[in-house]
Amino acid sequence: QVQLVESGGGLVQAGGSLRLSCVRSGSIFSINYTGWYRQAPGKQRELVAGFTSGGSTNYADSVKGRFTISRDNAKNAVYLQMNSLKPEDTAVYYCRLGENRPGAYVYNYWGQGTQVTVSS
Repeated sequence: QVQLVESGGGLVQAGGSLRLSCVRSGSIFSINYTGWYRQAPGKQRELVAGFTSGGSTNYADSVKGRFTISRDNAKNAVYLQMNSLKPEDTAVYYCRLGENRPGAYVYNYWGQGTQVTVSS
């Protein structure tokens, strides 16, 4: 059974940094996508950063130049380095993993989320 466990959230002042980790347990046949999403109160969940199946990265415009996604395949881990944090970055951050299934179907796994709060 696949599980994603996030960690690294917390309370930080504006301008500070945090590093989020997402560690996968369980086997995956083929990864389609790995990424970080966030959801602020009263808002929809949105993409923050991710790796496509081809290995390229994509970022939300609001975090470009401040956040960096990375991964360690040997540890089944994905990280999100967040620098120059702003109060508007406050949200619950979720890790998502898309698994390729037969028939071109992608099954999504989600972590439980980790809270990031940025004070002004």
